[in-house]
Amino acid sequence: MKPFAFDRPADLARSLEGVSTLYNTYWVRFEHGGVTFEQAIRHTLALFDAARQAGVRRIVHLSITGADLASALPYFRGKGRVEAALRAGGLSHAILRPTVIFGREDILINNIAWLLRRFPIFAVPGDGRYPVQPVYVDDVAALAVEAGQAREDLTLDAVGPETYAYEDLVRLVAGVLGRPRPIVHLPPAAVRLAASALGGLVGDVVLTRDEIAGLMAGLLVSRAAPTGATRLSRWLREHAATLGVRWASELRRHYR
Repeated sequence: MKPFAFDRPADLARSLEGVSTLYNTYWVRFEHGGVTFEQAIRHTLALFDAARQAGVRRIVHLSITGADLASALPYFRGKGRVEAALRAGGLSHAILRPTVIFGREDILINNIAWLLRRFPIFAVPGDGRYPVQPVYVDDVAALAVEAGQAREDLTLDAVGPETYAYEDLVRLVAGVLGRPRPIVHLPPAAVRLAASALGGLVGDVVLTRDEIAGLMAGLLVSRAAPTGATRLSRWLREHAATLGVRWASELRRHYR
């Protein structure tokens, strides 16, 4: 039996029997093939309902900063719908809202480095001054464990101690790698076109329209105090030798 048989709720509930705390990271980064945001919402709500039936004490749910029922962007709107359903569902819960997560297996920072290693210029959408506040994966994990042990319902941004303009983040990565590159500012549509062409080369979805819009809208930053302690600038220096050596494929990792 598949452990996550979303179309068989009784089996799904049985797979959760004896579980005290459910840590939910399930989501999709973009729609592809038969995978849609609506499907991801249905599956997540089925998982929450199965947890309720199985007697799970608490759910720790990983969302994202900028999650909003009223968002015009399907990714962030879907995250907002899931958050609202969890709050209304009656189970003890914690909602963690990370920004951009970095670490050994991350997508965004690694693939920025991959591009800097291989191309003579780097294109950014718009003016590049919109903020990004990366958070270390181990810091997010520590917050999740702590949230799982708490009793009260809570919503907490999981964010690091450093905030960068996106253009400065690219320059930081380039400097650590010893690959300084001219930064070219392009309209979002042109960046999307270039990302699509690159996607054909690497066999992946590089950057979506919604991701560009969310980035430029400043949705990957928090107004709250930092909750993670690890500095991206230090971590980059410690991992410069391996960062961006290989392309990190979202399709290969999560859509097959």
